[in-house]
Amino acid sequence: MSRDHLQSTERPAHDAGAPAGDVDAPASAVETPFLELLARGASVDAYEQPALLARAEGGPAARIDALDRAKHLALRVRSELEGRRRREAELSALFETAHDLAGLRDLDAVLRAIVQRARSLLGTDVTYLSLHDAARGDTYMRVTEGSVAARFQQLRLGMGEGLGGLVAQTARPYVTDDYFKDARFQHTRTIDAGVSDEGLVAILGVPLMLGHHVIGVLFAADRRARVFEREQIALLGSFAALAAAAIDTANLLAETRSALAGLERANEIIRDRSAVIERASDVHDRLTELVLRGGGVHDVAAAVSQVLDGTVEFTEAISAPPRALEVSRAEGHAVRHEDDWIAAVAAGDELLGALVLRGHPGLDPVDQLTLERAAMVTSLLLLARRSAAEAEQRVRGELLDDLLDARDRDPRLLGDRARRLRADLAATHVVLAARLDATASDADQEADARRRLWAAASHLAATRHGLAAARDGGTVLLLPLDGGDGATDLARRTARHLGRAVHESVTVGASAPVEDLAARPDAVAAAYTEARRCLDALGLLGRSGDGAAAEDFGFLGLLLAGEQNVSGFVERTIGQVVAYDERRGTELLHTLDAYFACGMSPARTKDELHVHVNTVAQRLERVGRLLGDDWQSPDRALEIQLALRLHRLSLPAQH
Repeated sequence: MSRDHLQSTERPAHDAGAPAGDVDAPASAVETPFLELLARGASVDAYEQPALLARAEGGPAARIDALDRAKHLALRVRSELEGRRRREAELSALFETAHDLAGLRDLDAVLRAIVQRARSLLGTDVTYLSLHDAARGDTYMRVTEGSVAARFQQLRLGMGEGLGGLVAQTARPYVTDDYFKDARFQHTRTIDAGVSDEGLVAILGVPLMLGHHVIGVLFAADRRARVFEREQIALLGSFAALAAAAIDTANLLAETRSALAGLERANEIIRDRSAVIERASDVHDRLTELVLRGGGVHDVAAAVSQVLDGTVEFTEAISAPPRALEVSRAEGHAVRHEDDWIAAVAAGDELLGALVLRGHPGLDPVDQLTLERAAMVTSLLLLARRSAAEAEQRVRGELLDDLLDARDRDPRLLGDRARRLRADLAATHVVLAARLDATASDADQEADARRRLWAAASHLAATRHGLAAARDGGTVLLLPLDGGDGATDLARRTARHLGRAVHESVTVGASAPVEDLAARPDAVAAAYTEARRCLDALGLLGRSGDGAAAEDFGFLGLLLAGEQNVSGFVERTIGQVVAYDERRGTELLHTLDAYFACGMSPARTKDELHVHVNTVAQRLERVGRLLGDDWQSPDRALEIQLALRLHRLSLPAQH
């Protein structure tokens, strides 16, 4: 504060007719500068200035003493006002938390709000909450706020271990201003390593109590030495009481919902029982009529849906729950899967699909038999149409062969042939190369296995409006890609479907999606080459019976792709961090390099970068928001480190 400003602060007393040397100046002239300081919320240091200025001007001792007394009174008033504001903020936060608890819908959201508000009000670097695991007899991290070290977030504390274990064991709060120098706690290598990674020094822990039982611990911690005041301990205890109430309320709600669901299911069974025989007779008549007039499998599903008063769908074997489908095929009965019922549609040992009754957990035995008979009728209808389908499959195989050898073919004629087969070459497709993993003992058995694979692939292609052909000792498929699907998902489903259909392990490699084949049919051959490379890679990696695309192999995918797209890999992996550094002039990439080089320890990273550990924590928090919460998982961390190295190599050399 300038000398002129301090003199202007004194000036109202002089203007009131009381000179600075007047020992009998009115009290208001002494108090005025402090009232102004209180009114504008000045810092504590500013309250020293009026007396210092009076001494500098040689004012009388009586006036200086009066200013000192007024200063002490003003500081007491300021402290009282700050205390009230702080208590008001604490009460407001507790009220908001209690309000969240009253409208509890998501327990995790309420617990996150509690630790966030506790961190804000106590002004700590980190707050976290652990819960008791009755099965293992220890506590585990449930919610953290401000934490950046992966090992710390996965800590488990046994009873009596560390500060938290002691709180859980004794049901009493504990506080330390320097954890590693405090001998009251049972230090373990695992806990100390986690706390060291996070860089914590001062820690406060209070118990979460339900009655006389400790169900967890709420913590507040700083990365520097700090003494927690009694009021702060009491405040954290209040948040812990609300957290315990939230957990108790959530448990009661879960028990209530479970009981209500049980009552609803029982009531549904009672209502449906009276009409079950009538429905069985009705479905028999409907199915007989469908067979006589040449209905299809979806007509059967629709008829059974009406009779069972539910939703019955015919689905491909690849889309049905695999374990339930296999049990149904082996036992010849419909089986329950969660709230659905699955009835296998099979011809001998070949799975053709399944009838799925949705959302009917309490199926009556008579209705179960109705669903099984409908599945049998569906298999008969499918077999009746197989002979006609085989002829169409041969035509589809010839078209795909011509697409694979498209350099001498007329694209317009290929498009016309595809439309007659209800295949849309303008849609986005994926080329898949499928191969049996087992080696037959003789040539006849191997030829038979390949024929069965081609038949299953052709059936799948026909139902998906795609194409299939036998090629290179295996099968190649051209299947359209749904909007929400990916090449990897399609490859894996195809491997499972073909494997169940032929009862052998089938491996499938997929190309990247290809578009507009009507205009450039030669792209099919290039995509098939990529799918074959992916298939060979699966074999080398020992992933028989699986399906994958080049994108699944991460960095190895660069080697499988037709063009080694290094920049695309870097952009997908760390592109958001690169863009953020370029926009903001930050050093997130440099911090990531140092973090991985230091074994993912923030405490060692801050030494490497010569910055405060809070700076490291803040940068890693920003990285987490850019790359996602799982960026420190082993798979993601490896990809990120590879991308960082490729990014460095792509930069111009620095001279």
